[in-house]
Amino acid sequence: MKPLVLDKITSVTSNCRLSREVKIGTNFPCKEGDVIAVRILTGKSTYNQVELETGRFSQLKPGDIVAGALGHRKALRGYAGHMPTSLKPGDILNILNLGGVLGICDSVNPDVGPPFECEVLGQILHFPFLGERRNLPANIAQDAPPLDEVLTCDVPVVAVVGTSMSAGKTFACTSLIQSMTHRGMNVAAAKATGVSLKRDVLCMEDAGARATSIFTDLGVVTTTALNAPALTRTMLNHLSEKKPDVIVLELGDGLLGAYGVDAILADEGIRASFSVVMLAANDPVAAWGGHRRLKEEYGIETTLITGPATDNAAGTDLINALLGVPGCNARTAPEHLAETVIDGLSEATTTPAGEPDTLKSVS
Repeated sequence: MKPLVLDKITSVTSNCRLSREVKIGTNFPCKEGDVIAVRILTGKSTYNQVELETGRFSQLKPGDIVAGALGHRKALRGYAGHMPTSLKPGDILNILNLGGVLGICDSVNPDVGPPFECEVLGQILHFPFLGERRNLPANIAQDAPPLDEVLTCDVPVVAVVGTSMSAGKTFACTSLIQSMTHRGMNVAAAKATGVSLKRDVLCMEDAGARATSIFTDLGVVTTTALNAPALTRTMLNHLSEKKPDVIVLELGDGLLGAYGVDAILADEGIRASFSVVMLAANDPVAAWGGHRRLKEEYGIETTLITGPATDNAAGTDLINALLGVPGCNARTAPEHLAETVIDGLSEATTTPAGEPDTLKSVS
């Protein structure tokens, strides 16, 4: 065990509340979420930043000593990589995403260039026993709550699904949240799947969401089909306790990705909680395929389609004609998107006779 001063503490490690001065050891359990200290060895001119625990982005330079967490990634437009099965000081790892996830890179998208190479310095230690020198390997799951087996959320949910990463899901979420907030609605938001990065939920907070949640809060670095449904139930239950008018739920990555979106959609209880399903698509073919998969595989009716496929009238008109689903662009027609969603929420809400529909009244 020896002391070490960190230059940068990445956002994936936020649950551990690390200080700049840490203690490191040489015993590596190599479990997902283990917090590792590394030294940056190489420089990059693209994709060369990490998100800090504050949410700010900071450029990495050779020599920086960084705290990250072990995990895996399978990103079409980024890096694909796996976790090591063993480690020792001096071994080489790669930074797989902007959130500080550490692993061994298997494949590179040419748009982002080769990943950073990092020298392993040690396993960061956690001292949970007050006044004692006994320690445990720091892991982002160390103080995480248990996951829920039953969905108790009774708040309307707007699920935002994409045909792939970078299909416009987060932009659609933030546009919708801002429009709803301007209408006086209390909005909560969550990101249920993907690889740890706080940026998207911070954007949702900036747009007006009063409460947010991401799977990293629950001690998970990278979601999979095995944990995604339980993570989603837990986040929806937690946010519903805040009594919002609506929850906007982004399912990161895409319908055919490796992060568990399919397992969430296949879960009957979670699927039944969706009052509105918004599909973000890059082009009309993706919109057609995503719409068909949602309906034929999961029995889900798409409420509206957004994303680059709706960037102008050519795509919107084609989607409307072929699919009979409204195309609503979050950039050029945010109010139309919000009105379509609110109408969908109103239709999904059973209103007792003689009582006003509160969702409808705010529109």
